[in-house]
Amino acid sequence: MSLTASVKRDIRAARERDPAATSGPLVFFTYPGFHARQYHRVAHTLYRRGLRGPARLVANISRFLTGIEIHPGARIGEGLFIDHGMGVVIGETSEIGDNVTLHQGVTLGGTSTQRVKRHPTLKDNVMVGVGAQLIGDIIIGENSKVGAGSVVLNSVPP
Repeated sequence: MSLTASVKRDIRAARERDPAATSGPLVFFTYPGFHARQYHRVAHTLYRRGLRGPARLVANISRFLTGIEIHPGARIGEGLFIDHGMGVVIGETSEIGDNVTLHQGVTLGGTSTQRVKRHPTLKDNVMVGVGAQLIGDIIIGENSKVGAGSVVLNSVPP
């Protein structure tokens, strides 16, 4: 998918999942979750090219501006919607499928100090509620909903 198409898909995701998102320009200019995703695109590209320092710098600027921390190594599909994203943390080996929704305070955290897969995988169409903590190399199956305040340490089937 082209960059333009991906950006449009992110705007559409916000408009489809947030009744307050009344226009594309509103999302483009005022939604921190949308901004964090665009910064992540840049940081992830740098990271994949081995430019780890510049990638981390872009990620840190994004965190400062949006309150959302996404490691440049995280792999994210199309149509991510981060609603009221303050405090969202997405770790380095996290994998996020298409059409995923994360609410404020969600953590996709790791459990190992080794350079292995140590963060969650969220399959397509997953919704994670406010303050949920998903920890470790677990899989959240397609179309799953994780309730607000949950602590998830084991995989969840579709």
